[in-house]
Amino acid sequence: MSPALAILLSALAMTAIVGTRYLAASGAFALATRIRHPGLYRGLDRQMRREIGWSLASAAIYGAPAGIVAWGWREHGWTRIYSDVSAWPLWYLPVSVLLYLAAHDAWFYWTHRWMHRPRPFRIAHAVHHASRPPTAWAAMAFHPLEAIAGAVVIPLLVFVIPIHVAALGLVLAIMTVMGVTNHMGWEIFPRWMHSGPLGSWLITASHHQRHHAEYACNYGLYFRFWDRLCGTDKGLGDFRSLRRGVHSAGRREPDLDA
Repeated sequence: MSPALAILLSALAMTAIVGTRYLAASGAFALATRIRHPGLYRGLDRQMRREIGWSLASAAIYGAPAGIVAWGWREHGWTRIYSDVSAWPLWYLPVSVLLYLAAHDAWFYWTHRWMHRPRPFRIAHAVHHASRPPTAWAAMAFHPLEAIAGAVVIPLLVFVIPIHVAALGLVLAIMTVMGVTNHMGWEIFPRWMHSGPLGSWLITASHHQRHHAEYACNYGLYFRFWDRLCGTDKGLGDFRSLRRGVHSAGRREPDLDA
């Protein structure tokens, strides 16, 4: 098999994996929403179909670099992914996960904040914010340009930071779960987590909801570090106020970052 065909097949396989993971995770949390909060997504069928369409397109964009990296790792050992757990000390396993999450969070904060400038917002990021209120299907509902910005970070990190293949799987699982649960429109995590001392540093739906309500704040993905450091953290949001605003006044215009 030629390298070009092998890369293409690897990219297609990773696209299928990313798409299936999205459908499984978002579908499961959408079902949980229907059970826990019946009627929360009532009247949003057209929006959810749009979210699924954009998300499946994003899956192809995420799958392409992931497939290339997977082929390079398997065939040539190009990356710093390792499968022998004894290759690095056991204590490094959780450290590597934290390093990846911290690096991904920093990348996300700054690219996300840049996308809230007027021109990038109009060109790309408005696609994601068209979900008002966001649903469990909205986590990957990105314009292709935004999907590219999000798709490159983990594939680039595996060339820089050593990580066990299982630890990398955990990073991807955390990325998926947090991406979906932050957009569900309700808080799945217990109060002690999102409103206690731990919640002052971790981002859950209660924090990210305020970003979708007010736009120019709460840009982070996993941690509140950059928001707090840069003065863009406005605390937790109110799910009821977002839903009231949407249903009583229609879509509101974004307050764009200057």
